[in-house]
Amino acid sequence: MPCSSVDPAPPVSALLRRYETPGEPLACEPVTQGLLNRGYRLATTRGAFFLKHHLDGDREAIARQHRATQRLEHLGLPVAPALERRDGDTVTVIGGRCYALHPWVDGMHRDGAQLTAPDSRRLGGLLGLVHTCLERVMEPGPRQRYESADPADTHAAIDELLALARGHRPRDAFDELAEHRLTERRRLLRAHAHRRPPAADAGGWVHGDFHPLNLLYRGDRRGAEPAAIVDWDRLGVQPRAEEAVRAAVIFFVRPGGELDLPKVRAYARAYRTAAGVGRDEMAAAVHRVWWERLNDFWILRWRYQLHDRRADPQFPAASALVVWWTREYEAVRQAFAG
Repeated sequence: MPCSSVDPAPPVSALLRRYETPGEPLACEPVTQGLLNRGYRLATTRGAFFLKHHLDGDREAIARQHRATQRLEHLGLPVAPALERRDGDTVTVIGGRCYALHPWVDGMHRDGAQLTAPDSRRLGGLLGLVHTCLERVMEPGPRQRYESADPADTHAAIDELLALARGHRPRDAFDELAEHRLTERRRLLRAHAHRRPPAADAGGWVHGDFHPLNLLYRGDRRGAEPAAIVDWDRLGVQPRAEEAVRAAVIFFVRPGGELDLPKVRAYARAYRTAAGVGRDEMAAAVHRVWWERLNDFWILRWRYQLHDRRADPQFPAASALVVWWTREYEAVRQAFAG
C-alpha cells in the first residue's frame, strides 16, 4: 500500500495502541524535516521514542529496510531497528500514511572537522563493515548498469538554471554566485567532456545516504563512538565504493571547498580494508563521483525550480569543491586509492 505525502499531526494514540510496551503519550515534538520522511520525539509514560512518518516509498520497501536493520543489529552494527507491534509487524498504516516507531537514541552529529585521524579511520571501517554485513543479510540485488551523466543534458540544465538565476528577483549574493558557478561549470565541462566515465555495474547493497546527519555519536568529543546509523530510506543496490567516496566528500569538505586529504586518506584505507575494495575499484569510484559532481546542480534545482532554500547554505562549499577537485584531481585520487 503506497503512503500519502500529506503531513497532518501524527495519530499518536491510535498508533501506540498497536504496540505492547510504549505506554501512554505525553508529548510529540517534531525533530527533523526532510523530503524523505518527517520525525518526532515521542515522550510516553514508558520513555522516549522516535516516531517516523515515511513520506516516500511503499509499505513493503519500508519493511525491507526494517528487516535489514534488524539483521544488522544481530551482527553488531550500531543501528536503531523499528519496534515490532503486537502482531510482529513494524510498519503502521493509518489514513494511508506510513509510520514506524524506533527507540530514541541520545547522540550528536559530527562532521569531518570534528573527527580526528583515528575517528576518520573508524568511520571508514564502519562504512566498510556496513557494506560487508549488508552483503550477508540481503538477497542479491537486481543486475543493472548505471550510466554516467551526459554532458549534453548538463549543458541544457545549465542554460535553464542560468535563466532562472539571472531572472530571480529580488536579486541577491546567492544569485550572483550561482551565475558565476554555472558559467564556470560550463567551461569546465567543455574542457573535460572527453573524460566521461563508462557505465558501471551495481556493486552491492548500500545505505544510500551515509552522511553526518545520518550518523549519531555518543560520548564527548575526544571519546565519541558511533551510536546509531539512521535513515535507511535509500537502502539499495549501487556501486559500493561510490558510496564511500560520496560520504567522504560530504564529511571532509572544508568551508572553502577543499577536502581534508589526510583525513580522507585515513578513512579510505580503513574502508578499503574493511570492505575488501581494491585500489582500482576505488580509483574508478573517485572518477565517477567527480564526474557526477561536475554535472550535478541539485542545490540550484531546489532553489530555482522547487523554491526550496533549505540547501542554500551548502552551495558555496559544494560548488567550490568541484572546481578544486578538478584542479587537484590526482591528489584526490591518491588520497582515496593510493
